[in-house]
Amino acid sequence: MKGNNLVLVGGGGHCCSCIEVIQSTGQYTIVGIVDKEQDMSPILGVPIIGDDDSIPIFKKKFSCQFMITLGQIKNSVGRRRLFNLVRESKGKIPVIIASTAFVSKYANIGNGSTVMHNVFINANATIGNGCIINTGALIEHDVQVDDYCHISTKAVVNGGVTIDSDCFIGSGVTISQSVSICKGCVIGAGSVVLHSIEKSGVYAGNPVRRIDVDG
Repeated sequence: MKGNNLVLVGGGGHCCSCIEVIQSTGQYTIVGIVDKEQDMSPILGVPIIGDDDSIPIFKKKFSCQFMITLGQIKNSVGRRRLFNLVRESKGKIPVIIASTAFVSKYANIGNGSTVMHNVFINANATIGNGCIINTGALIEHDVQVDDYCHISTKAVVNGGVTIDSDCFIGSGVTISQSVSICKGCVIGAGSVVLHSIEKSGVYAGNPVRRIDVDG
């Protein structure tokens, strides 16, 4: 598809999910994957065509855009680094929205964010740059999710919630309405967040509490 060539940046499990989502849109031709591990086998038939240093070369060779397909759990450092590599090469990183997702026409999605299958994003929600909104997540009205957050599978983010940058919200987490979560938090799977979190760290439980990950 002329003008819609796409190079994926980062192999692995999340890359598999992204390939299927991209194909569901019918909007892009996937040229290949760049990854630091050069001996990897093709992923779902998509070949490894270079490493991170190849990004400027492929931008010129294929007139392509890029999608960051490295996942994010513990922190956003890896994804931020790859975004910066692409930006330094003046590459474009489009918003990718699965064919089965619903995104309100009154919502805003930042550059390079990915909305996976069966996601629901309601009116007046704002998603920042470089976010992952993973399979089946619910983002309710007036939610604000800042840059480089991962809202994981089946998470429920209720109305008026604010999530600062670089957060990971685990699978099945429920966040009560109007709660704020500060920058750099990790919320463990299945947790229930009833009150605002003002200190970065790892949290888990029902109700959620800060845990000592070194203990």
